[in-house]
Amino acid sequence: MDDATLRREATELTADLIRLDTSNPPGNEAPAAHLLKTYLDAAGIETELVGPDVDRPNLVARLRGTGGGPSLAFCGHTDVVPADEPGWTHPPFAGHTDADGWLWGRGAVDMKNQTATRAVAIAALARSGFAPRGDLVFIAQADEEDATDRVGMVWLVDARPDLRVDYAIDEGGGDRLILADGRVVVTIECGQKATLPVAVTALGEAGHASRPAVGANAVPRLAELVRRIAAYQPERTVVPVVARMIDLVAGPDGTLDDRIARASAQHAWVAENVPPLVATTMAPTRLVGSSARNVMPARATCEVDCRVLPGTTAADLDRELREALGEDLPYELDWLDDLIGGATSAIDTPLYDACQSFLDTADRGALLLPVVSTGFADSNYLRDAWGTVAYGFWPYRTTPVEVHEAGFHNVDERIHTDDLAYGVRAMMHIARELTG
Repeated sequence: MDDATLRREATELTADLIRLDTSNPPGNEAPAAHLLKTYLDAAGIETELVGPDVDRPNLVARLRGTGGGPSLAFCGHTDVVPADEPGWTHPPFAGHTDADGWLWGRGAVDMKNQTATRAVAIAALARSGFAPRGDLVFIAQADEEDATDRVGMVWLVDARPDLRVDYAIDEGGGDRLILADGRVVVTIECGQKATLPVAVTALGEAGHASRPAVGANAVPRLAELVRRIAAYQPERTVVPVVARMIDLVAGPDGTLDDRIARASAQHAWVAENVPPLVATTMAPTRLVGSSARNVMPARATCEVDCRVLPGTTAADLDRELREALGEDLPYELDWLDDLIGGATSAIDTPLYDACQSFLDTADRGALLLPVVSTGFADSNYLRDAWGTVAYGFWPYRTTPVEVHEAGFHNVDERIHTDDLAYGVRAMMHIARELTG
């Protein structure tokens, strides 16, 4: 298929997905899963809808391998974050394509573009008669943006171990960065930081707000504890993937500070992303104080979104938090969830080589830049449950990096349709290289 045909097909499928409001919560991903199933059924691909909730199914499609090769999954979630109408140039669920080739709408970047282009890639391969040596699987999973209902990938890896794959491409990566020295690098996400949220509760003594000197108002104490968290400088650690990233951009010589400074000077994206990748981050977010304006509370709480590096334990974070908070104010720590994520995949693999091979043919001279994401993606579940080598990789060239990055969870999310064709080509190349 030529690029014009791939562009048209990918644009139509992405736009159709955007027009289905799968905002999570509540999700309601069934129409998107059925749309993709109908599309892949027409290409003669084996499909099934699976999951514990009929309104929120996961779609699994498969080209069965002939034997003797590794298995590969293309993954993409079908839910999106909610979108308020005000502030959008075009309605967020209109799937509008303008005269300049921009496709607008919620999910154009996160991540109905990736989901659709991976479906088009496997359909195009099937129509061409491609016979993979190992299974080529497509998974369109529900409930990535919220995941509290546990009906998406977290359910799938436990309920369907028969779907286990050796390799997977999921959300993330693909940012094309032109460095200050002229080199071109394209990010490939090889892991994510883990999430471990905690509630910090300042302790005091309740009292009437008309006599603030009587009692011990927990709110000012909490304010001081929050200030300390914000001012704290966690111990820095460089995990192997991040070390490779810094070395590639800045070179291996000098102190860590020197190397981070040189890397940051190469590109604004690097300057923004390197600092949180060498330490724990603690972001105070939600606050709870008194239930009445005229009551000084004995307890005031702040929820802290903590993201820790691969290999960090809950005990490590507990130590850092207590170091930040000090010993002179009374407080309690309550862990709000178990540690989730934090696994990484090695970069000396055939899948990594296949991704680089695509760049060698489509963007000569560009090098893969391995990164760890500060956010969370379903590939964590693949790594933890199945031992799958999973990367985030969806390369794009026409959409500026700043436009792409600004689209996440924001108004005026959009992608250029040239990149939809480019994304299909990338997935087809990777599948052929790895499983062909």
